[in-house]
Amino acid sequence: MKQININVTPEFERDLRRLMRFRKYKTQSEAIRTAVREASQPRATAQYAPLRDLLGAALKAPLNPKPRFKSEDDLWS
Repeated sequence: MKQININVTPEFERDLRRLMRFRKYKTQSEAIRTAVREASQPRATAQYAPLRDLLGAALKAPLNPKPRFKSEDDLWS
Protein backbone atom coordinates (compact mmCIF):
# COMPACT_ATOMS: atom_id res chain seq x y z
CA MET A 1 0.00 0.00 0.00
CA LYS A 2 1.26 3.45 -0.88
CA GLN A 3 1.55 6.22 1.65
CA ILE A 4 -0.11 9.61 1.17
CA ASN A 5 0.92 12.63 3.21
CA ILE A 6 -1.49 15.54 3.60
CA ASN A 7 -1.44 18.84 5.45
CA VAL A 8 -4.70 19.53 7.24
CA THR A 9 -6.29 22.46 9.00
CA PRO A 10 -7.11 22.48 12.70
CA GLU A 11 -10.81 22.32 11.75
CA PHE A 12 -10.19 19.16 9.72
CA GLU A 13 -8.39 17.56 12.66
CA ARG A 14 -11.28 18.46 14.97
CA ASP A 15 -13.84 16.99 12.58
CA LEU A 16 -11.71 13.88 12.11
CA ARG A 17 -11.55 13.32 15.87
CA ARG A 18 -15.35 13.68 16.05
CA LEU A 19 -15.77 11.13 13.27
CA MET A 20 -13.39 8.75 15.03
CA ARG A 21 -15.32 9.01 18.30
CA PHE A 22 -18.69 8.66 16.60
CA ARG A 23 -17.73 5.60 14.56
CA LYS A 24 -15.27 4.20 17.10
CA TYR A 25 -12.27 4.17 14.75
CA LYS A 26 -8.93 3.43 16.37
CA THR A 27 -6.70 5.15 13.82
CA GLN A 28 -6.88 8.28 11.73
CA SER A 29 -5.94 6.25 8.66
CA GLU A 30 -8.97 4.03 9.08
CA ALA A 31 -11.27 7.05 9.44
CA ILE A 32 -9.84 8.84 6.40
CA ARG A 33 -9.94 5.71 4.21
CA THR A 34 -13.58 5.12 5.10
CA ALA A 35 -14.54 8.78 4.53
CA VAL A 36 -12.86 8.82 1.11
CA ARG A 37 -14.46 5.50 0.15
CA GLU A 38 -17.93 6.75 1.14
CA ALA A 39 -17.44 10.08 -0.63
CA SER A 40 -16.48 8.32 -3.84
CA GLN A 41 -19.59 6.11 -3.92
CA PRO A 42 -22.40 7.10 -6.26
CA ARG A 43 -25.04 9.23 -4.55
CA ALA A 44 -27.75 6.70 -5.38
CA THR A 45 -26.26 4.25 -2.89
CA ALA A 46 -25.46 6.88 -0.29
CA GLN A 47 -27.77 7.57 2.63
CA TYR A 48 -29.23 10.77 1.16
CA ALA A 49 -32.94 11.24 0.54
CA PRO A 50 -33.90 11.39 -3.14
CA LEU A 51 -34.93 14.85 -4.31
CA ARG A 52 -38.46 13.72 -5.12
CA ASP A 53 -38.96 12.88 -1.43
CA LEU A 54 -38.06 16.45 -0.48
CA LEU A 55 -40.42 18.18 -2.90
CA GLY A 56 -43.11 20.04 -1.01
CA ALA A 57 -41.30 19.72 2.33
CA ALA A 58 -41.26 23.50 2.81
CA LEU A 59 -45.01 23.69 2.32
CA LYS A 60 -45.48 21.51 5.40
CA ALA A 61 -43.75 24.07 7.65
CA PRO A 62 -46.02 26.38 9.63
CA LEU A 63 -46.39 29.94 8.41
CA ASN A 64 -44.81 32.75 10.40
CA PRO A 65 -47.62 34.45 12.37
CA LYS A 66 -45.72 37.76 12.57
CA PRO A 67 -43.70 38.19 9.33
CA ARG A 68 -41.28 41.10 9.12
CA PHE A 69 -42.34 41.80 5.52
CA LYS A 70 -45.91 41.83 4.19
CA SER A 71 -44.91 40.67 0.72
CA GLU A 72 -41.88 39.54 -1.21
CA ASP A 73 -41.73 42.99 -2.85
CA ASP A 74 -41.27 44.62 0.58
CA LEU A 75 -38.37 42.29 1.23
CA TRP A 76 -36.35 43.61 -1.72
CA SER A 77 -37.23 47.32 -1.54
